Amino acid sequence: EVQLVESGGGLVQAGGSLRLSCAASGFSFDDYDIGWFRQAPGKEREGVSCISTRAGSAYYRGSVKGRFTISSDNAKNTVYLQMITLKPEDTAVYYCAAGRPRWLTMNPSEYDYWGQGTQVTVSS
Repeated sequence: EVQLVESGGGLVQAGGSLRLSCAASGFSFDDYDIGWFRQAPGKEREGVSCISTRAGSAYYRGSVKGRFTISSDNAKNTVYLQMITLKPEDTAVYYCAAGRPRWLTMNPSEYDYWGQGTQVTVSS
């Protein structure tokens, strides 16, 4: 059974930090790209960052570049999203997802498996 389990969310003040984890099981981790997505109330789900677990290449949306860092520990089948200098506009439910797109992308439709999400709330 494929499972993606996010953890690490919480309430933090603006300027603070959090590290999200995405623990994967039930599929060949090295063969999949892992993406982090977020969805705020009343807004569409958007890509935050993604990583090729095989190649290590990564992408970020512009608003998080320099503040968020994605990394993969293939021995643990886990992807992390380190978030620093958090802003109130980062508040959302954060999801990780696994997929095998033709090329690394933050398009949610290219991802097959999704976790349940973890809430991140940044207070001003």
